[in-house]
Amino acid sequence: MNASMFDDGPVVRSDRIIYTASAFAKANTIHLQEIGELKALKPHTSYRENLDSYLFFLVLEGSGRVDLEKKEYLLSAGDCAFLDCRSPYDHRTDADDLWRLKWVHFYGSNMNGIYNKYRQRGGLPCFTSQYPQKYRQLLKELHDIAASDLYTRDMKIYEKLTALLSLLMEESWDAARLSPGQARSRCDIQSVKDYIDQHYMEKIALDDLARIFFINKFHLTRVFKMHYGISINSYIQQLRITQAKHLLRFSPLPIQTVAQRCGVDDANYFSRMFKKIEGVSPGDFRKMWKK
Repeated sequence: MNASMFDDGPVVRSDRIIYTASAFAKANTIHLQEIGELKALKPHTSYRENLDSYLFFLVLEGSGRVDLEKKEYLLSAGDCAFLDCRSPYDHRTDADDLWRLKWVHFYGSNMNGIYNKYRQRGGLPCFTSQYPQKYRQLLKELHDIAASDLYTRDMKIYEKLTALLSLLMEESWDAARLSPGQARSRCDIQSVKDYIDQHYMEKIALDDLARIFFINKFHLTRVFKMHYGISINSYIQQLRITQAKHLLRFSPLPIQTVAQRCGVDDANYFSRMFKKIEGVSPGDFRKMWKK
């Protein structure tokens, strides 16, 4: 077994699994470090910093607070925290309303980028969840898998941690938590994205988008990347390459025509762009998928 379970202490009563993932899981997946449920028996404070870990917890009952980035967050039943444990923070519960929590610590080489994406999309370190039961069920499933002796345990843990992150990303877009300016910006940018999705095979210039949607082009560039994590030009390029791959695989069209169907008149430029993104030329890509 790569898991150890602990029970009671003087400050909390807990059902805790400290987990050691395989070398494969540590190198290739988002992996579990610790998971459990606790009931505070006394007021106490937990402090962390410089820990290569990410913490998610759900408050089941009671209340407490998190201090992070010079800000205090008050939490009660149904509230969640999603924290980067490399940054200093503490969480504590008070004597008059001791809390009960479910929590999980996890890490992966790509977690820094995922957490940054979460924050860029509007995700908060502490928030009131629309889906407390979904989080509760995911944490139960993670706990049960960690306690099992399944041969595929690390991969099943990875599956559940990915589901947890997907749910967190979904909640980061919660319009109810956005300011009026942020909500309006999100609506405007969605309209721009919808337009690009329909017209990417045509010539699209940033100045044209700014004119069509009455948005300053510098503001448009900044807000689009903030919401979608990619520049407008890179997004258009991504759509064109996806369409090109479809045409190369499922049509006999010559590469010049494929380029034009994707909004690129210069076949040489198209080939350079395709190879830069896919690592192979359009012709070689077609040959590989025709085998």
